[in-house]
Amino acid sequence: MGYAVHQDMNNSDLIWGLDHISQQQRATDFVKRFENKLCIFSPTVNQLYSNYNIFFPEDQDKSMVVLPDPYAFHDTFNHIPADAVQATGLHIIPGETINRSGLYIVITQKGKNVRSIPIPFKEGLRQILKRFQGNDPFLPVLKKGDLREFDSQMPCLHLHRLRLSSLSDLSSLERQGIKNVISEKIMGIYRES
Repeated sequence: MGYAVHQDMNNSDLIWGLDHISQQQRATDFVKRFENKLCIFSPTVNQLYSNYNIFFPEDQDKSMVVLPDPYAFHDTFNHIPADAVQATGLHIIPGETINRSGLYIVITQKGKNVRSIPIPFKEGLRQILKRFQGNDPFLPVLKKGDLREFDSQMPCLHLHRLRLSSLSDLSSLERQGIKNVISEKIMGIYRES
């Protein structure tokens, strides 16, 4: 396993710096809630990981390391082009930071200094899934930089979206497999929230 760990540590997409986050313990506790519940995308190697662990090694000062399971090769999807993954402006926040329970979704718009009112996760996800159907489903993934803070206290996860239509080099069976894995994961979060 040492070799696999060494290999993955060389992929800078899997080492997320946390020095920009003031409430680091709160943010690390929050992101651990999503371990293996959202896929992680690495544009450097064009891979999508669905089975991984999150570590906060002492020798990686103020960093989070995403370590894909080296024995679960079937849980790693290859040949995912970087332009197939797009920012959404959707953020998941913990309810306790706004004196509520559960998870919430907040929407931000590029270039606008306006933030939406937090929507309960289940309600927000239902609306999003309704909007993106058929050949353009909503398939949320994370990538480096998506663990953020709102207002210097509120940890959040920014969601990216995998566009199936941009995976033209993959077979329909491969695309369906990716869609199924991501959909299953987001529905798992839905059921738990």
